Amino acid sequence: MDEKLIIRIDKNLKDDFGKLARIEGKTTSDKVRELMADFVSENDFSKIVDDLWSRISEKIVDKGFTEKNINDVIKDVRNK
Repeated sequence: MDEKLIIRIDKNLKDDFGKLARIEGKTTSDKVRELMADFVSENDFSKIVDDLWSRISEKIVDKGFTEKNINDVIKDVRNK
């Protein structure tokens, strides 16, 4: 279920924001939802970490490391 978010902003800012949203063919609420979704997407640290682990995993697989030999590889790197 959708939730309401009530905020207080300057009247001129609200009016200007509404005009700009309408120029894009969106309601003020549509534009606020879009901006909030973009902000969360760009700043969600868990997604950044997940992406990093995915890229690391791909590189490990590409280099031929397996679950069986990864511990040996880690030990070798730490010893160097």
